[in-house]
Amino acid sequence: MANKYIGVYETTLKDGTLSYRASIVFLKKHIALGSFSTPKKAHKAYEQASKIVRDPSWTLSRYRKGTTLPFEKCVILVNFRDNRMYIPTPIYLEKKFFYYYLSPTMILKFDIDDLFYYSMHKIMQRGSHLFVADYGSQISIPSRYGIKSYAVRGRDYDFANGDPHDYRYDNIIILNRYNGVQQITEKGFIKYKAIIHVKSNYVIGKYNTENEAAIAYNKAADILMKKGVGKKYTLNYIEDLSPSQYADIYTRIKLRKTIDKIKV
Repeated sequence: MANKYIGVYETTLKDGTLSYRASIVFLKKHIALGSFSTPKKAHKAYEQASKIVRDPSWTLSRYRKGTTLPFEKCVILVNFRDNRMYIPTPIYLEKKFFYYYLSPTMILKFDIDDLFYYSMHKIMQRGSHLFVADYGSQISIPSRYGIKSYAVRGRDYDFANGDPHDYRYDNIIILNRYNGVQQITEKGFIKYKAIIHVKSNYVIGKYNTENEAAIAYNKAADILMKKGVGKKYTLNYIEDLSPSQYADIYTRIKLRKTIDKIKV
C-alpha cells in the first residue's frame, strides 16, 4: 500500500505495529520527516515538506496547529532552504546569531559561537526548565552562561535587553557569580553581602569586593563543616587570584563573631 504514496515507505515497529515513514530529498540531501500511523498522513507530511522547500515565500509564521509535518521539521527545512546548511535541530541561522525554536512561540536566541553545540544537542523543556542531555547528564541552559540554579533574576543576573530568551553573551549580565554572594547598594556605593544557609540564611558580613565576599563565604563554610554541620557546602573558586593572594585574603577577612555560636 505504501508504494502508492511518493516519499513514503512502510515499516514495522518492535511490537509488530505497522508504521509509515516519510522522507524527502532536497539539494541531494535525504531528510527524514517522521513516522506516521497511516500512509495518507505520511504522504501529507511529504507534500507539506515539498511545498516548504520549493516555495521561498513559505515562512514559519505560516505554520498552523494541526499541520501534519512536525514543527521542528518545518524549521529544519526552512533553514536548509534559505541558508543551504542542513542542521538536524530546529535552528534558523542569521548572520551573527541564530534562533532555536522550541515551539512557534518559544524561541531562544544564541550567538553564532554556540552553533556547533546546539546543532549537536537538542534542547528540551520541562516546565520552565530548559536543558540538554550531555554524556548522560542534564545540563541546564542557564548554567552554561554562568546562571546558577538558585539564582534570582534581578538579584543574581539579568538580561540587558529585557528578553529572558536571549542567551547571547553580551545580553547576559551576571550580578553575583559566587555561592552565597549578593551585590547590594548601600548609601550609593556597591558592596557585596555574604550569606550562608544553615537552618536559615545567616549574614556573614558585608565587603567591598566580590572576591572578599566569596572568600568570606568559603571561610564560614569551613568553620561550619568543622563544627559538624550536616551539610557539605560548595566552595567558591576564584580564578583571578593566585594561591598566595587567596590565602592572604582568607587569613585577614573578618566574619561576624556570632558564626561560632551557630548551633549545627
